[in-house]
Amino acid sequence: MRYFPLGDGAIVVEFDTVIGPASHEQVRLLSLYLDDHPLPGMIEYVPAFTTVTVFYDPLVLRYEEAKAKLDRAAAQTADMRLDKKARTVEIPVCYGGEFGPDLEEVAAHNRLTAGEVVRIHSSVEYLVYMIGFAPGFPYLGGMPERIAAPRRSSPRLAIPAGSVGVGGTQTGVYPIVTPGGWQLIGRTPVALFRPDMTPPALLRAGDTIRFVPISEEEYESWEGDQR
Repeated sequence: MRYFPLGDGAIVVEFDTVIGPASHEQVRLLSLYLDDHPLPGMIEYVPAFTTVTVFYDPLVLRYEEAKAKLDRAAAQTADMRLDKKARTVEIPVCYGGEFGPDLEEVAAHNRLTAGEVVRIHSSVEYLVYMIGFAPGFPYLGGMPERIAAPRRSSPRLAIPAGSVGVGGTQTGVYPIVTPGGWQLIGRTPVALFRPDMTPPALLRAGDTIRFVPISEEEYESWEGDQR
């Protein structure tokens, strides 16, 4: 573990410089600890791929005190393990066509057919490392490098909600209409961000997700059922 100050009111706890299941587990364990044992003066904490940033009131807590308390927290969670009964969420996706305008480009980049990209993309399980960028946006790990593709040279100004994209070696789902530069290969009719519900984000860190291919007719029927 390494610590870094972030201004005069935050401390960054870094578990590793490499993204992986081990550092993800440490991030989640510290997050769970802080849920039950918040530091004096703590305002909030922000978990990321390999770090947890703790924001606090500097009039209540000093940096060295925060560091010492986080050291003790890490010692108490060192031998703990996460509950392996993580949620598995299936996300239906209609690939290609108007829903995935860049599917053919991703396929050509990797010398595959569009069908092979769909099969590979939907054949593995993905780990939700964190939620960020936009409300409900899942950062996923586990995409096969065989279908990796560079981001678009010119980002789109408005990507439809539910769009499934590939950017480098990552894949994700845009939960709301937003600009973005990832290659779009499909779209889900499932709402990932639901502001009228608690919690508003469908997914959370630690979830396992599977993408399930569906037809355009199934997409339209699914979307109609949610209205």
